[in-house]
Amino acid sequence: MMKSVTFFVLLLGALFTAQASESPVGLWRTIDDKTGKEKSLIRIVETNGELHATIEKLFREPHEEPNPNCDKCPGDRKNKPVIGMTIMTGLKKAGSEFEGGEILDPANGKIYRCKMWTAEGGKKLNVRGFIGVSLLGRTQVWIRED
Repeated sequence: MMKSVTFFVLLLGALFTAQASESPVGLWRTIDDKTGKEKSLIRIVETNGELHATIEKLFREPHEEPNPNCDKCPGDRKNKPVIGMTIMTGLKKAGSEFEGGEILDPANGKIYRCKMWTAEGGKKLNVRGFIGVSLLGRTQVWIRED
């Protein structure tokens, strides 16, 4: 009887750990689609059931500005530093995905609808930005840092 209880407790612990590791909350490394080089570190946090993401670090070439301003960004983000900028807002859990939010591309200042889901046991995050329906968009794969 004691072995059964111990096994059940261990099984529950493993299930909760697996679910926690698949949360997108945490620090993520982004990779440039064109060059394959690391681009930034982005921190995803959850507030009141919604996910938000902020740029924590940019990986820049020596000749590039280390913390450029977003000259193409709309509204109150225009000409603000990219590091520290919130680029993703409003994603809510919907089954195994998070959706209903928006993501800003600081490179072109455009805002896209967004959804995301974890892969490989929470080690990777598929982030899909799109206009209209999600079929008309692209997916980036982010890599978990922590």
